[in-house]
Amino acid sequence: MADIDNKDQAEVDPADMEDVEEVEEDETGEDENSKARQLTVQMMQNPQILAALQERLDGLNGSPSGYIESLPKVVKRRINALKNLQVKCAHIEAKFYEEVHELERKYAALYQPFFDVRSNIVKAAYEPTDEECEWKADEDEELTDEMKEKAKLEEEKKDEEKEDPKGIPEFWLTVFKNVDLLSDMLQEHDEPILKHLQDIKVKFSDPGQPMSFTLEFHFEPNDFFSNTVLTKTYKMRSEPDESDPFSFDGPEIMCCTGCTIEWTKGKNVTLKTIKKKQKHKGRGTVRTVTKTVPNDSFFNFFTPPEVPENGELDEDSEAVLAADFEIGHFIRERIVPRAVLYFTGEAIEDDDDDYDEEGEEADDEEGEEEADEENDPDYVPKV
Repeated sequence: MADIDNKDQAEVDPADMEDVEEVEEDETGEDENSKARQLTVQMMQNPQILAALQERLDGLNGSPSGYIESLPKVVKRRINALKNLQVKCAHIEAKFYEEVHELERKYAALYQPFFDVRSNIVKAAYEPTDEECEWKADEDEELTDEMKEKAKLEEEKKDEEKEDPKGIPEFWLTVFKNVDLLSDMLQEHDEPILKHLQDIKVKFSDPGQPMSFTLEFHFEPNDFFSNTVLTKTYKMRSEPDESDPFSFDGPEIMCCTGCTIEWTKGKNVTLKTIKKKQKHKGRGTVRTVTKTVPNDSFFNFFTPPEVPENGELDEDSEAVLAADFEIGHFIRERIVPRAVLYFTGEAIEDDDDDYDEEGEEADDEEGEEEADEENDPDYVPKV
């Protein structure tokens, strides 16, 4: 604590310093380490001392050590040579990702027949055989014969009580509602439309063409728009930026383009009509004006902000595009390949296991400390 400026010390409340001094006088017979710990705790509880420490740490954060600047010129020359080698490595890495893209294209063709069968089952164009429907349960899911028979009878009873549904109703709508990233985009007026969504496909750019991928949303005929397919294309780049080559970290999405939705009259959920009353300044008469304004909707996904040629965007557009790129990448990488697991929720549990465990533990510990502090007036936080 000796490093704190005299100015900072002068701002400390004398009453707080008296408390610290009393601790020293009352505990002269205790172990020196214990005294030091308690002294540190009390000082760290003082907001002025904490502010002074934070100011000092902020000044140190990100500050260069000065070691590189102190090196002889001949050593700095060699460092420049290493940086030039690093740039060459970045260009090789870019070629690596281009080949990865070629592999993705190759394996997409191998996956597609299975995705086509999936689509046909969902939209009731194909009824799977008993053998295809047989699923071996995990050991934890195994049931006794009696329980299996009971479950079977209950299912048959439910099937008798309702009409036989075709395919898997609301398959993709359920996927969207189960995934936070997508459900945040959904509005209540979007749901009746997405019930008609039958498939989502990923199409990669042709060999020799610039890197890109297109998301195709296939709809059955409906009352909302005449399109059978809505598309969204993402153009990517896999090459280091000449002005900042060390920032290269794999392919990046440069821009995206949507499609024109041919809405049925009165069904466009991306627009809404509002009525506003206007009062004439002179006569005092009031008139009602009808205006059409943008409306929140998932289908705004197909009209992203345009990226100008100079690449400069305002903050709002940048934020929208950043979220858009994340969503497009997630649909391509996770949703399309593993749709059934997002439908059942199993993939969501896996995602939670991957990302939330450490955070939950930290939250629990923080909650315990807060509870201890509230219930125990003599509680001493961890240092």
